Amino acid sequence: MDPSALNSAEMQRLLNQEKEKAMVNEMLAKLTSECWDKCISSAPGSKFSSSESACLSNCAQRYMDMSLIIMKRFQSMH
Repeated sequence: MDPSALNSAEMQRLLNQEKEKAMVNEMLAKLTSECWDKCISSAPGSKFSSSESACLSNCAQRYMDMSLIIMKRFQSMH
């Protein structure tokens, strides 16, 4: 894509898309790190134990729920 062919609105849209991708990647990395540290206590084998799997699932769900609450709170402030 030729950057000179993009108008200001298109450029802003592309920048916003890239920012959103970066935020999602950052959130996923943080979620992975937090939940891994909380739920995996020993060197992992070829599969997670049922308790590790349940812990990871619950941790990820809580993290996503809290992220949604925080996003909604910030949006209501603007």
